[in-house]
Amino acid sequence: MALDKIGIAKRIAKEVKDGYYVNLGIGIPTLVANYVPEGINVEFQSENGVLGMGPFPFEGEEDADVINAGKQTITTLPGASFFDSAMSFSMIRGKHVDLTILGAMEVSEEGDIANWKIPGKMVKGMGGAMDLVASAENIIVAMMHVNKAGESKLLKKCSLPLTGVRCVKKIVTELAVLEVTDQGFKLLERAPGVSVEYIQSVTEGNLIVEGEILEMDV
Repeated sequence: MALDKIGIAKRIAKEVKDGYYVNLGIGIPTLVANYVPEGINVEFQSENGVLGMGPFPFEGEEDADVINAGKQTITTLPGASFFDSAMSFSMIRGKHVDLTILGAMEVSEEGDIANWKIPGKMVKGMGGAMDLVASAENIIVAMMHVNKAGESKLLKKCSLPLTGVRCVKKIVTELAVLEVTDQGFKLLERAPGVSVEYIQSVTEGNLIVEGEILEMDV
């Protein structure tokens, strides 16, 4: 059975380590803050100027002035701080963020990412995406495996304008966990009840399958 967005977020939360500074992109990545394993301390950073984000607020407890980069209301943890965007991007460009979790429209087998523009459609701008992919040492992509037309989003080459080149390290979709290698997408885990053969059928880029592929623990 394919995962839903929460399942993807839960699986990615397992990649977060104690003491990490983590930036969460818009969309599925923002959900990761809700599922950090107990017993570890993580500092979530947002490029609009927040360090120390917590999970989403409960209904009725929202503060419209406390938001993330996607304009969603958030909570803050004890010791959280607020600052201007210049300071925020200094943190990002200075490589002080240990893990960046982004959404994407396409990822190539070489680790290229396209996540900001579809030609012909109006967009407000790239936001902090290009700074994040240019500066981050560890990028995990959270996205659906196929688009609304059922076409693979894990490609040999991206067709959309690129955000970054050869920067993605790992991808978690509703079907699988994959690592980007020099030879292509290496299948690490599969969603419960999803076959390797099905994952192969919806992955355009080169898919490397070695040994038994275990089911995700979510």
